[in-house]
Amino acid sequence: MLGLYHPGGSMLHRLAPGPKLATVAVAGTVLFFLDDWRQLALALAAVAGLYRWARIPRSVAVAQVRPALWLLGVLFLVQALVEGPLAGMVLVLRFASLILLAALVTLTTRVSDMTEAIEAAVRPLARVGLDPAVVGLAIAMAIRFIPLIAEIVREVREAQRARGCERSMLALAVPVVVRTLKLADDVAEALEARCYAAGAVCGLDRGAGALPPRPPQAPPDLTNQRRPGGNPWSGGVGG
Repeated sequence: MLGLYHPGGSMLHRLAPGPKLATVAVAGTVLFFLDDWRQLALALAAVAGLYRWARIPRSVAVAQVRPALWLLGVLFLVQALVEGPLAGMVLVLRFASLILLAALVTLTTRVSDMTEAIEAAVRPLARVGLDPAVVGLAIAMAIRFIPLIAEIVREVREAQRARGCERSMLALAVPVVVRTLKLADDVAEALEARCYAAGAVCGLDRGAGALPPRPPQAPPDLTNQRRPGGNPWSGGVGG
């Protein structure tokens, strides 16, 4: 759902990331204060209109909320049993609007532009020891890891289905966890090899006679990481 930039030339694509992120924050706050299902339905229709304005295909828009449909169904059932069907509808409309609005930001904003905007927003906190570059890297990697982990789950599920183990949650969970940890370990090694840390000096302690710190290098490009065999991230269990 995240990290799937959809190229386009609409005004939303050209808008700076800062105002879009601020809009999501304000809209999310307003949505949680709305309790009338009619108002929330209008909000969902407005979000759908923004997708049309940004020229996002309907199939792409539906794909943003499809992974959360089961969760929305569970939330509706629980809320309907506790407070009634209208309360369940309010909850589903609220979360669907927020999910689609947040997805619209990622569809119309490059990850690099988004991380730059976040770094600029947290730069004043550098005085209290918060490194904006580290925050930007964490956000970029979190956004990038979501589709990567989803791809790992898909590949493991297909492999287990071929082995006749598609009904076993354990047979799915163990390979996914192992491959995710291996992926995180590979990325950590790549970052360490590139000395990607503020003021880091590889293999040396900073002090008297220490070499000057290397300038931070760019983080590894996860999109081009492939292992032998042609499939991305094909190593590990269950692939």
